[in-house]
Amino acid sequence: MTHPFEIELESTLPASPQQVWDAIATGPGIDSWFMGRNEVEPREGGTAAMDTGGHREEAVVTAYEPGTRFATRTGTGEDGRFMAFEYLIEGRDQGSTVLRVVHSGLLGDDWEDEYDALRRGWPFHLHTLREYLTHFPGRTAVPVFALAMPQEQSPREVTAALTRALSLPASMSAGTPVHAQPAGLPPLNGEVVWADDERFAIRTDDGLYAFHHGTGGPVLMFHHLFGADTDGAETAWQKWLTGLLA
Repeated sequence: MTHPFEIELESTLPASPQQVWDAIATGPGIDSWFMGRNEVEPREGGTAAMDTGGHREEAVVTAYEPGTRFATRTGTGEDGRFMAFEYLIEGRDQGSTVLRVVHSGLLGDDWEDEYDALRRGWPFHLHTLREYLTHFPGRTAVPVFALAMPQEQSPREVTAALTRALSLPASMSAGTPVHAQPAGLPPLNGEVVWADDERFAIRTDDGLYAFHHGTGGPVLMFHHLFGADTDGAETAWQKWLTGLLA
């Protein structure tokens, strides 16, 4: 049995409507703050695709009004499930822009847990979008994705392993300084910009680094790298995460 849902959020962003449009309606823009590698065919009826770890999901562009409105809808599954996304852009004074996001659709039998995860995730994603537009305007990132399953570690042990490997305190919060040297990777020097029971994020001069943990499932990393040297970064981060949880 399917269950309808709708999540609506609004955020005032320190960017022009054109900058926000480029971030939410182009492949390179979405790569710079959301999840996976993205492609957008710039027309109504076109295809919007996201590839995460080799899993590709496609949607149809249902609205394409540059600078104003962008919307997509996935196909309907055999069980009736689908997801739709709508972004509404409105310019405001002093160069800011209001972005309204509506995420709706039909979820399956485990809809309560899935809805709760979506509801908790969106504020984090919009915060990442704000970080991107504030600190990396006019630039696009190389997305890095990694996934590993904990062996027998509890969520608390996974969190402890991550924070220890990144030289972070157990009770970190936004603003906590970061000076880490992950094994086999370039150093991370910056600050924590998000921390809750399920995820934390770090901003450096050349990247946004997100670590999703604490759910009892796989540990995920969604990084956005703006530096010049990104060759091999995804392979290196995957190796680091796999080794950490081995």
